[in-house]
Amino acid sequence: MTLPNKLTVLRILLAPVFLILLVIPFPHHYLAALAVFGAASLTDLFDGKIARETGQITNLGKFLDPLADKMLTTAAFLGFMVCGIGGAVPMMWVNFIVLTREFLVTSFRYMAASSGKVVAANIYGKIKTVSQMVAILMALTFEYVIGLPLGLEGTGWAVAMRTAYVVAIWFSTLMTVVSGAVYAWENREFLKN
Repeated sequence: MTLPNKLTVLRILLAPVFLILLVIPFPHHYLAALAVFGAASLTDLFDGKIARETGQITNLGKFLDPLADKMLTTAAFLGFMVCGIGGAVPMMWVNFIVLTREFLVTSFRYMAASSGKVVAANIYGKIKTVSQMVAILMALTFEYVIGLPLGLEGTGWAVAMRTAYVVAIWFSTLMTVVSGAVYAWENREFLKN
């Protein structure tokens, strides 16, 4: 259990904590959820960086890291459905696309594992994860700030911020599709067996 793997396990443990803070309303719960999600996202940055710089890349890490990412982002998107976050974004369809991609990639990982191979995330998967995390952070920030009694609802700032995070969610959904297609193409050999 290397330090990078411990950070990944921490991210796994923070995912349900984040979801609880997101969906159970109490004063400043969006801020609390934002803080936990931000901290968990940082573990994703540091676990990979430390693993590469110290040569601590392990098969366990290759398995746990994408699992932790999926748990965290899926918790957010499901929580958004419960809380009504997303505005113009039909979160049900975003979740359907995200989960379909994850099932596809997991299936390829299982097929690879049965052949004795571990398939690590590719650059498209990393772009997908980062874009999802950025979109989630933007949405949580907006929901927290707009909930403060500052009179921002309906202002140009609010419209611009909501538009920005809606675009970010759609971009992350597009990257979800692209990364899934690339993953399937790069690992098509496992379909032949």
